[in-house]
Amino acid sequence: MGLTSRALEYAVAVTAVLCVALTVWLWPLLAGRGFLPVLGRLASIVLTQVAIVCALALGVNSAFEFYGSWDELLGRNEQAPVSVIRHDGRDVTAGVRGGLVQAAGPQGLDRVQGLPAGPPEKAGKVESVRIMGRRTRVVNPAFVYLPPQYFQRQFRRQRFPVIVAISGYPGGIMNLARYLQVPQTTGRLIAGDQMPPTVVVMIRPTIAPPRDTECVDVPGGPRAETFFAKDLPDALKSAYRVGHDPSAWGALGYSSGGTCALQLAMRNPHVYTAAAAFSADYRVRDDLTTGRLFGTGPRAAQRQREHDLFWRLAHRPVPRISVLVASSKKGEPGYHDTMRFVRAAKPPMTVDSLILPRGSHHFTTWRQEITPALRWMGSTLTFPQDVTPKPRKSGRSMH
Repeated sequence: MGLTSRALEYAVAVTAVLCVALTVWLWPLLAGRGFLPVLGRLASIVLTQVAIVCALALGVNSAFEFYGSWDELLGRNEQAPVSVIRHDGRDVTAGVRGGLVQAAGPQGLDRVQGLPAGPPEKAGKVESVRIMGRRTRVVNPAFVYLPPQYFQRQFRRQRFPVIVAISGYPGGIMNLARYLQVPQTTGRLIAGDQMPPTVVVMIRPTIAPPRDTECVDVPGGPRAETFFAKDLPDALKSAYRVGHDPSAWGALGYSSGGTCALQLAMRNPHVYTAAAAFSADYRVRDDLTTGRLFGTGPRAAQRQREHDLFWRLAHRPVPRISVLVASSKKGEPGYHDTMRFVRAAKPPMTVDSLILPRGSHHFTTWRQEITPALRWMGSTLTFPQDVTPKPRKSGRSMH
């Protein structure tokens, strides 16, 4: 059974209840003195406590998705196969069955309410996949929302704008679908002609769980920025009909996912030209969950400054991107930094803000912000004008 499966959660919960019941039932029989009764009491207490703790841990992990699989829990992070790069400009991925985007199990998608139901050409579709990093050799879980138009005949050669939605840390892709309700809100807005048909990719910010990699290329460690700025776009372009021009690409996220969205757009405007960030930080710092993100030695301080967006606005050319920042006047500790960022921005970058009178660092606040943020993203991204080549008669049609 998978770590996030309902079957495992129910089985452990039932086991915990049975352990409690058996302990109560057998306690009088273990009340005597002597080695065996004492050992029996200790064993019943230990087994009952372990069962209860396991049930609670599975419940918390299911709600917040700290770990998505047994391998992640045990520290065995899967790696993608090494790729071969031809010098004629084409890439060949060696040994990857299904390419750089592979079908995966539910990954918690079966717990989400309100997902598209019915024929995909009418309702759209959410796919559960794994993204294979060609350069970083990272395998990262993702959900991909495809709008109804993606499956309709009149759009069969059309490419679509794409939003990369990034969850916070700790947490995972299920939070984007279950609590932030990204695919449900996107589908509703598209159906109401409030945003153009858009592909949305839901993904987590860390590529080496449980470490918080903050979308940074760690010297000698995980290359999270490379994954998001190169591997992820390449994988999506190879598997889906998404735009190839940066004007069709945007990043959106909450908490550390919002920090990633800003960092990606500010540092990689040739990939992402729009970013929407809820409750983001404007500097990346080391802490207990990140470890040393910038390495050691004389260059570490400069690497850290490069991820300070206030420093970048003052010392680096300002990128031509569009940014939406969201915060709350009361309840959000980052409100003053958000307003400082708005004031520091200058052309050719444009910054809009979404400020609530009151809120907190929680989904109750972010759910109020997701609808206007998606509308903003839909009005900011360019609907691609390029189309896919006509398929050959003998070949298979594109996904």
